[in-house]
Amino acid sequence: MIFVAENADAVCNKISYFWRVEVSEKQTIQQLLSGEIATYEEVYKTYFKALYVYAYTLLKDELQAEEIVQNLFLKIWDRRDRMQIESSLKAYLYKSVYHDSLNYLKHVKVKATYEQHATHVMKNQRSESSSHRTMYNNLEEKLRAALNELPEQCRTVFQLSRYEELKYREIADRLQISEKTVENHMGKALKLLRVKLAEFIISVVVLFSYLKNICH
Repeated sequence: MIFVAENADAVCNKISYFWRVEVSEKQTIQQLLSGEIATYEEVYKTYFKALYVYAYTLLKDELQAEEIVQNLFLKIWDRRDRMQIESSLKAYLYKSVYHDSLNYLKHVKVKATYEQHATHVMKNQRSESSSHRTMYNNLEEKLRAALNELPEQCRTVFQLSRYEELKYREIADRLQISEKTVENHMGKALKLLRVKLAEFIISVVVLFSYLKNICH
């Protein structure tokens, strides 16, 4: 009977402990989202190093891993008044680092794909006439310059649409933004390209058609 009583006490102690932890966790989240600087700094000190290590295992890039984690904490602070954290704080932070790291890797992949296509186009131009080579070189330079003028996410949306041929819904899911935001980004990108590449409009149509064909 004594053994049973001791086991019951141990179970009660564990339940009490986990209840206290859960209450403390909820209080921390509430204080964090209400803008208490002391809580924000404590959460930062508690989780930053572990999140950095986790991001590095995904990215294999020290600087980018640090930037991912720094941006996460900045985002939490900037959006604290409209955020909701339903899971544990630790789970939320690790999940956020995971998704942000994957999005970065996808962006790198899109960029590499675009550069590979650009290189392929430039190589093909060598077999064309001198005038055509000059035209396409100018077009490539103008296209790169125009794309570089776009905000990073706007540029990524355009590249996912044109080079990976994703639909707006697929782009929204991949980047974790709304479909309306994707539509706005595409409208902004196309408007800028029409202005910047007006003198190459026929060549632009040919180039996009060519890129679309080699993506299949």
